[in-house]
Amino acid sequence: MKKVILGFLALVLVACGGAERVSRTLIQNKGSDTLVNVAQAWAEAYAQINPNVAVAVTGGGSGTGIAALIGGSVDIANSSRSMKEEEFEMANGRGVVPNELIVGYDALAIYIHPDNPIDEFTLGQLADIYGENGTAESWSQLGITVPGCSSDEIVRVSRQNSSGTYVYFQEAILGESDLRLGSRDMAGSSEVVDLVEKTACAIGYSGLAYATEEVKVPCLMTEDGGNCIAPSTTSAVDGTYPIARPLFMYTNGQPAGATKDYIDWILSDAGQCIIVGKGYAPVRSLACN
Repeated sequence: MKKVILGFLALVLVACGGAERVSRTLIQNKGSDTLVNVAQAWAEAYAQINPNVAVAVTGGGSGTGIAALIGGSVDIANSSRSMKEEEFEMANGRGVVPNELIVGYDALAIYIHPDNPIDEFTLGQLADIYGENGTAESWSQLGITVPGCSSDEIVRVSRQNSSGTYVYFQEAILGESDLRLGSRDMAGSSEVVDLVEKTACAIGYSGLAYATEEVKVPCLMTEDGGNCIAPSTTSAVDGTYPIARPLFMYTNGQPAGATKDYIDWILSDAGQCIIVGKGYAPVRSLACN
């Protein structure tokens, strides 16, 4: 009889454990590669605070995350750009009402090889390098010689067009024009920096949080003779850096339940100090250890 009772108690404990696993809430979070590292850090930290909620984070680009939100397969879409008008229209056509939340700020940095002697660019020079109507093909056209770049070619490193970073760069630097064909298009932010590090002739763009000691980050001027502003968390928030941008999370309507609790925590001091630790700017001034 004692063995029967013990066996029954064991079954009860297993059943209780199973019920606990079933009741665990899963939040699907997908999108921006710019945000993927901090989103993963948020998810891991939140699991320690609320073990009954699991946040599954995947990248793929801002456009991919937004498409998943419109398709109803995620709870939160991360994006390093604002949603486009046609995306809002598509969402509304499917009964999805995108709700936009700013969760931080990023300075979009320009990356060059550390041996490149350039210390500053104007936005016009970047448009001449990357734009479809640009004429800059070689570093000598900019008046410099890059050690190790025997071809003198400007190797343009870019992002795939599903990337919010790609879209933001195009709009901020080129306006209505398109990016020139022939760039080396990387799937992720870190891949851009890695290629620039290994390629003396290269120039690329990516979020400041991906900067390493193996690449050079020049300052930017809006026009010749202007103040040259270096990318930083401070210059991103105060707007002095010319290509700083907000970072977004989108939900279907106002967040509720576990999703609301999670986003509220992201916007709390604890969550914002995590984004600061990853190299981004917070949504407000705060002191972090």
